[in-house]
Amino acid sequence: MGNTPDQEDELLRELYSRYRRPLYGYVLRAVGGDHQYAEDIVQETLLRAWRNASSLTAPEAGPWLYTVARNLVVSGYRRQGARVDEVPILERDWARQSDDFDRVLQGWQVAEAMRALSKDHRAVIGELFYRRRTIAEAAAALGVPPGTVKSRSFYALRALRDALEERGVTEP
Repeated sequence: MGNTPDQEDELLRELYSRYRRPLYGYVLRAVGGDHQYAEDIVQETLLRAWRNASSLTAPEAGPWLYTVARNLVVSGYRRQGARVDEVPILERDWARQSDDFDRVLQGWQVAEAMRALSKDHRAVIGELFYRRRTIAEAAAALGVPPGTVKSRSFYALRALRDALEERGVTEP
């Protein structure tokens, strides 16, 4: 039984707001830190969710998104030899001083929001996103089971998002 168009729109908005960032982090680690490629995978994953919205439900959508993203990463590695070479960055594309200022300001805002998190949440975010460790590596470094790392990262990212929204850095 399919969703109505209104239910599909609501589901897609929920998926985007809830899963875009964690999915991006998952894919980024899977593709070895290639930010542009990770963004492409996440965009394609959400596009496929949009195409299949009539048959998706909220409870199954999260695991479905991660499965689609993983399959896209795997198939991308298979085609990697056929991938078009990257376009070189020209001098006109270099970062401007205002870009550097914005990046520093954003870093300060994130650092302040991180201070609002619990010690455990800061530690798991540090291991996964700043040190770019896998779940297993982070679990070993923190001395907790991998499931605990997954759970803490989920709630830590939610708390960080809320802290950034409170500071006006991101929109709800």
